[in-house]
Amino acid sequence: MAAADIAAACQRVESVLQRRPEAGLHDDAPATARWSDGLRVVSSHANGTQVETDMPAEVGGSGDRVSPGWMLRAGWASCTATCVAMAAAAKGIELTSLEVRASSRSDLRGLLGMAGPDDEPVYAGPCDMQMHVRISARGVAADLLRALVEESYRSSPMACAVQDALPVSLHVDANAD
Repeated sequence: MAAADIAAACQRVESVLQRRPEAGLHDDAPATARWSDGLRVVSSHANGTQVETDMPAEVGGSGDRVSPGWMLRAGWASCTATCVAMAAAAKGIELTSLEVRASSRSDLRGLLGMAGPDDEPVYAGPCDMQMHVRISARGVAADLLRALVEESYRSSPMACAVQDALPVSLHVDANAD
């Protein structure tokens, strides 16, 4: 889709939301993950799209699929790239390239429920996360592109979720076989 088409679509939605702000609040499509075998899990979208994950061989997986942690980084990077592309289109900027790389560093001991030398549980989440964006557009100054990325990053739902973790309600339905 061309930048002008994206901008027009976003303007239509924005116009509706200015008149009816309550229309902006909606339930997101749930992701359903089903254990397949070993450490393989198949996650499904309501539209039928499926993604299979597995863990590295070092922890008992086959290592031939992406890990759930990679899916988090991929979603974060993809969401950021999408928001940058939308913001560029809204400003009439024709991007010539956009690449977003999300990386993190984790301590495997947390995944395994191990304690550190202080006998406290090791944190299972990433210790730190980084995002690197490469962007270019003909005739657009680097400082304007940098500002575009920073502005659109603040409106990225995944970036907000990663930076400002919100409480999660855990509900468990357990059945004995």
